[in-house]
Amino acid sequence: MTEAPASYATIGGAPARLPPLGSTGFLARLHKRYFATPLMSIVTIVLAAITVWALAGLFRWAIWDAVWYAPEGAACRDAAGACWAVIAEKYRVMLFGAFPYQEQWRGGAIIALWLVWGVLTATNLFAVSLRLIGWLIVFIATIALLQGGIFGMPHVGTDLWGGLPLTFLIFGGTVAGGLPLAILLALGRRSQLPAIRFLSVATIECVRGIPLLVVLFFAALILPLFLPDQLNVDKLVRAEIGMIIFFAAYAAEVVRGGLQALPDGQEEAAKALGLSYWQRMRKIVLPQALAISIPALFNDIIRAFKNTTFFSILGLFDVLGATKAALQDPNWVRYGLEGYLFVFLLYFLICSGMSLYGRSLEQANARRGRKVER
Repeated sequence: MTEAPASYATIGGAPARLPPLGSTGFLARLHKRYFATPLMSIVTIVLAAITVWALAGLFRWAIWDAVWYAPEGAACRDAAGACWAVIAEKYRVMLFGAFPYQEQWRGGAIIALWLVWGVLTATNLFAVSLRLIGWLIVFIATIALLQGGIFGMPHVGTDLWGGLPLTFLIFGGTVAGGLPLAILLALGRRSQLPAIRFLSVATIECVRGIPLLVVLFFAALILPLFLPDQLNVDKLVRAEIGMIIFFAAYAAEVVRGGLQALPDGQEEAAKALGLSYWQRMRKIVLPQALAISIPALFNDIIRAFKNTTFFSILGLFDVLGATKAALQDPNWVRYGLEGYLFVFLLYFLICSGMSLYGRSLEQANARRGRKVER
């Protein structure tokens, strides 16, 4: 009788086997996502056909049958496609509004400053302090170029400011003034002093309960009726102050959410180190709270950029208001769709760029958090 082996286990394990054919790769993923069942296959084919039909029509209208150059719009009247000639004819009015024609190079320099420094900021080539200083210089240069009166540039009143430079100026002033005010309101709402907490809550809730249009009308048109002549300032400044307060009221709740998300142990540890209140806020609490609040803060920042269009109601023509004014020309009034598509593209590119930058900051903070955990 033979002796039974002690174990039937094989040494070294079985050799690796390839997955079944058709279960991996691009075609397999495509089948799993869009053709897994007969119903999914039908829906996919129908939607693909509609998409191809829509894109073909859009290509024919926007490019193949489009008119790119037509003095006085003569060639556009018989065209079957888009009339992009309105952009070539009216781009100066769209981008610079009523700014004097001979001085519109100043508006072009402002647009270039904002775009170039925005790209450099997004690349993170410089420290945060240098980036902030750079934005301060860009903001001051914007005001100097628009107003003139220095370096031989003729003075231009605010009633002639317009287009994309005015949009950038309003947006920059709103964010630069609104974020610090939002932080103060968020801290004030959490304050242990009843008077400060009441004032902060009242400001936030009152402003959030009023439409932006009402705030701008009050700041630009009604507030001067209650002020002496010595305290009366330009309409643009008054409307900008209203915009800053409106932005701060919403951003304050975002910052407060970031403050509440922090563990209590963070501030308690800072107290144990003997740091004062403002040292704790500046070095420990606020950096972490703002990092948590970045996604929601950028939502408010992007909305602030789009809210600049409300200034056209006050007679201050941003890029949208300037485009509307440019399309009042009888030769081009029927081509408003092309003009507004141009403005849509401008807003889409700028807002998408800010969104991508906010996402990059969020990912950078997440990477720093993982390094700390290790």
